[in-house]
Amino acid sequence: MTQQRRSRPRAFRLEGDQTVTAKASPQIDEARRPAVEVVEAEYDAFAREAAELADGMTGDEAAVEAAQADGMLRRYVFSWGGLFLSAVSGLISLALSVWIWSFVEDLFRRSAILGTVGLSLAGLAAVAAIIFITREFRAMGRQNRIAKLHAALAEAHASDDGKAARARVSELCKLYDDRPDTNRARALLKDYLKQIIDGRDLITLAERNLVAPLDEEARREIAGAAKRVSVVTAISPRALLDVLFVVGQAIVLMRKIAEIYGGRPGLFGFFKLARSVGAHLAITGGMAVGDSLLQQALGHGIAARISARLGEGVLNGLLTARVGLSAMAVCRPTPFIAEKQPGVSDVAPFLFRGDKTKS
Repeated sequence: MTQQRRSRPRAFRLEGDQTVTAKASPQIDEARRPAVEVVEAEYDAFAREAAELADGMTGDEAAVEAAQADGMLRRYVFSWGGLFLSAVSGLISLALSVWIWSFVEDLFRRSAILGTVGLSLAGLAAVAAIIFITREFRAMGRQNRIAKLHAALAEAHASDDGKAARARVSELCKLYDDRPDTNRARALLKDYLKQIIDGRDLITLAERNLVAPLDEEARREIAGAAKRVSVVTAISPRALLDVLFVVGQAIVLMRKIAEIYGGRPGLFGFFKLARSVGAHLAITGGMAVGDSLLQQALGHGIAARISARLGEGVLNGLLTARVGLSAMAVCRPTPFIAEKQPGVSDVAPFLFRGDKTKS
């Protein structure tokens, strides 16, 4: 019985699709070498979006933070213009105080009763001024708190920092402690704080449960203001009345949106809010209505078919809606993550399909 001879193990070298033994010549015919296909890298839009999300600074978010820094977070530093205004304000206050003091002294010379009444009224005015200034500083501090919370939540979401997200969401709940309409959402978020570890998921849930209902209120305010402006502008006989009404509605709209999100601006706080809204409009180019938007609103709508006054009403309604959307972006305590940032057609669709709604 013959035994089959086993082959000994041998070493092989792989080159491309060819198997070359160790005894083979290392020289390889270039004609027989397989062609190597070079694959060039292609542009990946999803990879770019993921990179922007990781950085936490998309275009809209960068515009919001820049607008907040230019207005609500802006600190007044030394400048010659600021020094001039401070000096003039101090002189006016000093002159007013001296006049009041002299007036009270004259009242005491005439009668002790009149002097006492005048001194009491001056004291009440001083107390009211102190309370007014205190409320103004508190309002500006609350606006700064919301702007800082917005930036902190955006940073925590970008870095997926669970510890920072829990701290910021807890601060967001404390911001609305005096709002009974948010009791259910805050109680739900407090349960999520004990259960959820992932920072991004926690911030997303906070936005959906606590901030999204406030977005609906802000949208209704924007839609109502845009509708009022478009109607009044269309029937107003004077251009001056149009300007005054549009400016007045923009001021009321910004204040209402700030109150919805917890800002409650005072007199000086409103100036900072208006500066932020103006900066956001300038950065995003909101005041320049594009040709396609204008054609859709005026070229194909019923406004352009009836009269130029209705066309002006639609245009003023569009600009009012853009002011409201900018105020919504800078006053919102959380960035737009789970919720889509609304546009003019989302909050005021009646300005675009007026001919369809009438039919």
